[in-house]
Amino acid sequence: MKKWHGIGGFLSKLSMALFLLAGSAICMAGVTDIPQAELIQRIKANPAGLILDVRSPEEYAEGHIPGAINIPHDQLGSRLAEISSHKDKDIVLYCKSGKRAGIAAGILQAAGFSKLLHLVGDMNGWLSNGNLPVKK
Repeated sequence: MKKWHGIGGFLSKLSMALFLLAGSAICMAGVTDIPQAELIQRIKANPAGLILDVRSPEEYAEGHIPGAINIPHDQLGSRLAEISSHKDKDIVLYCKSGKRAGIAAGILQAAGFSKLLHLVGDMNGWLSNGNLPVKK
């Protein structure tokens, strides 16, 4: 009997993990990936448009993409007025690895923002490249 309980518990945890992964994918539906090279071109073209770092203020202070503004994903819903002028303009989203950017994309889509771009690789990918600018 205990054996079946263990399998049931495992299946329950697996189901929850799959549900959470599906939720992240749904949040990114309608969001276009933007490669690092394209974002660099936009930054060099100045202005690059809105680059939104949705990590914590501490992570942002440790290093961020030049020109990015910081609105943590868990504050985004209450701070939409700060970026309302970009409702119909490109907004590049990134976090550390993609999860918070997905949450932010869902918040922005629900608020009517229509031109969302997700940085391929997020900040982890940006840093691992080794040749891309970071501002502190």
